[in-house]
Amino acid sequence: MSPAAPPPGVPAVATPAAAHAGAPPEEPRLPWSTVLAYSLPGVGAGYMFLLVTLFLLKYATDVLLIAPAAMGAVFMAGRIWDAITDPLAGYLSDRTRSRFGRRRPWMLLAALPVGATFVMLWSPPADLTGNALVVWMGTAVLLFYTATTALLVPHHSLGAELTTVYHERTRVFGVRQVAWHVGIFFSLVSMGVLTASEAPARLAGLQSMVAALVLVALVGLAVMQLRERAEFQGRGARNPWRAFGDVWRNPHARLLLFVFFIESTGGAVVGVLTIYFSEYVLGTPTLTPYYIGAYFLAATLSVPVWINLSRRLGKKRLWLGSMAVTGVGFGSTFLLGPGDAPWLMVIAALLGLAAACGNIVGPSIQADIIDYDEFRTGERKEGAYFAAWNFVFKMATGLTLGITGFALQAAGFEPNAEQGESARLAIRSLYALFPLVCYGIGTVLFTRFAFNEAQYAEVRSAIDARARDPR
Repeated sequence: MSPAAPPPGVPAVATPAAAHAGAPPEEPRLPWSTVLAYSLPGVGAGYMFLLVTLFLLKYATDVLLIAPAAMGAVFMAGRIWDAITDPLAGYLSDRTRSRFGRRRPWMLLAALPVGATFVMLWSPPADLTGNALVVWMGTAVLLFYTATTALLVPHHSLGAELTTVYHERTRVFGVRQVAWHVGIFFSLVSMGVLTASEAPARLAGLQSMVAALVLVALVGLAVMQLRERAEFQGRGARNPWRAFGDVWRNPHARLLLFVFFIESTGGAVVGVLTIYFSEYVLGTPTLTPYYIGAYFLAATLSVPVWINLSRRLGKKRLWLGSMAVTGVGFGSTFLLGPGDAPWLMVIAALLGLAAACGNIVGPSIQADIIDYDEFRTGERKEGAYFAAWNFVFKMATGLTLGITGFALQAAGFEPNAEQGESARLAIRSLYALFPLVCYGIGTVLFTRFAFNEAQYAEVRSAIDARARDPR
């Protein structure tokens, strides 16, 4: 491999091959206490994320009686706002200097606003109606996404900094994914209770307040337990334009951004449309939590398998296979109809298995190509990179939410009623064919990804050599 020369003003480094011979011993394995402490905020964040992604649109249309297109516009506006907040959070997190590190202060300060805006989402004033209610929800969505950006971008970045060991990163993000799924299981319980409740608005407000308190407590525990690398402080990019220019100029990151956007756009239908597909296509609204539960149970139980297989088969090969399986799995749901609940349960479990692979291996690969950026530029800007991926992910989710809202309204969707053929066809097409196409394109693109374990070892050796002899 021949990495590009560093930009002007950055000291030259030894070539990777030359530096490898003098590389220091690999870092020791992270203690479980560190990995678990890092993962704790994922419980609260996973709960909030799934409930917003899976249930907020339906809650807004069926309980608050807001038009689907109006909520679609709200989610799309949130994605436009993210174009400002995500890069800013990443850049400022990289540049932060404090005796507590550059990530933990952000996490601690963002936790309370995340909780407060989550409560705001589920507790609009009872006397609000019409445009005033839409404005309230739009404001709540924008503030919630802003606060979660300020929390999750530094949290993701900290995970990439905990270790520079190639496969150890997969363990870090794997355990974080388990914590995320624990939160998701609690959100499924909440969704089931809300669906069965005769007073869902009041109950949603109560549940959101409990979730807010839990999140603040878990973030506080993580911040107290974790430590940051002192040598990474003060090594962010000098300005945000350069930071994100470097992300774009990194060929591995640029390809991964395209793949991640396409994959996330297709994958978002699990959260957005499963509840619609279950109720209006299969006619099984009471089974919706079980479909989602099968998906996430399979995803959770498979985490140790994917961590071990990534060592044997390689990160790229594993993620590539999971994309292909996911696309075919989604596509097969187009054939389902009333009476096919068992088949959807099986497909949901298969999709969960495949999705877990990407959720674990993807961030691990992202962390690796951040080290490639350090080799090129001499800087550590995890915040800029994870902000870019966070923005792409939320753009993809918002795009799917927006498309769903407009498509349902155009197809004649009527809340809390039996749907016509055009509405059912729209739901089936969005749930099955849309992700099939997205994952197909993503699989083809990802075959071009070329940064493997051997290349990472060479880059890491060059970075370590420069640290020992910075002349």
